[in-house]
Amino acid sequence: MLNIKVLNLKNLINYQEDSIVSRTLIDKKTGTVTLFAFDKGQGLSEHTAPFDALVYLIEGEAEIIISGEPHYLKEGEMIIMPANKPHAVKAVKRFKMMLIMIRL
Repeated sequence: MLNIKVLNLKNLINYQEDSIVSRTLIDKKTGTVTLFAFDKGQGLSEHTAPFDALVYLIEGEAEIIISGEPHYLKEGEMIIMPANKPHAVKAVKRFKMMLIMIRL
């Protein structure tokens, strides 16, 4: 029998001072769902991924740079980061996001 329950994304991960925290919710051969909490000023340097990835901002404000172009996201907004395009993430304010990557 499956253990099915309703969860609040904001409550599944907490901030840590001067850190980035992650929590994997789903990790399958076909894809992943991971929550992140970035403290203000934290970020991920430019990198690429071999698959498209969807970022959904749960709260706060983030700058997502894709192929050199900055995009500013606030709570409730999302963006798709195309496969093999360089991207980086910066915390304008502390924020929480859900990253969904489908491996096809």
